[in-house]
Amino acid sequence: MTPGMTTRPLHDKVAIITGAGGGIGAATAQVMAARGAIVVLADVHLDGARRAAEDVRQAGGRAEAVYVDLADEESIRELVGQTMQRHGRLDVLHNNAADQSPELGPRDRDVETMETAVWDRIMQVNLRGTMLCCHYALPHMVKQGSGSIINTGSNLGLQGQLIQCAYSASKAAILQLTRSIATSHGRRGIRCNMVSPGLVLSPAARQNLPPRLLEIVASETLTPQLGEPLDIAYAAAYLASDEARYVTGQNLVVDGGTSSHVPGFAQFSEMFATS
Repeated sequence: MTPGMTTRPLHDKVAIITGAGGGIGAATAQVMAARGAIVVLADVHLDGARRAAEDVRQAGGRAEAVYVDLADEESIRELVGQTMQRHGRLDVLHNNAADQSPELGPRDRDVETMETAVWDRIMQVNLRGTMLCCHYALPHMVKQGSGSIINTGSNLGLQGQLIQCAYSASKAAILQLTRSIATSHGRRGIRCNMVSPGLVLSPAARQNLPPRLLEIVASETLTPQLGEPLDIAYAAAYLASDEARYVTGQNLVVDGGTSSHVPGFAQFSEMFATS
């Protein structure tokens, strides 16, 4: 084995994962727990978090489910406080939760047609909620002299799109928040990075997204398949561990190469194949 490498690189580290009731968050909890972490699965949908925590325990990991509402500052403060009270430390914060409810998503279109309430809700949960999780976690990490924060972004925060204006803007802002925290707290032992997925085939995506949309994204993806929640979970778990001790202020794009080429990849591929 390579010096410094371990099969359990998160051994006994305490990790809070928001939005852990399913999809990327639940997958990340599984991976981090398998690598030795004690995982706190936080979600506004507590039943989902409880099921995901039970799945972790069934696999031999250590996990607990906690309610959190990222629109409520007191709820976030209690999440961090309860974690510290139970475990005495906080090593990893994975800010994964975002409001992508089926009711809200179709109303998040372009600036001209979007309701102000849609913008406000998405910014409140996605951006303000992420900031507040960091706000309450950082003092404990500073006291320890160590910590890793991983924010879930999106490749939509790096490119323009016809829809999801508010969601895209919130993720772009989280990227700058990530860089700011990395800059202000790096010398205090805290790293802050971002993972930006492309479209991920979570159960919710399979259920709610139109098949034609999936076909379009697949046609612009350079890998043979679209991403799964585990693809993002492995990236987050790496950034959480000391194996990434020299990595901070970075945005790891995990989107099958979708954002690495100019638009029209699928159409050019078809043209060249027939020429």
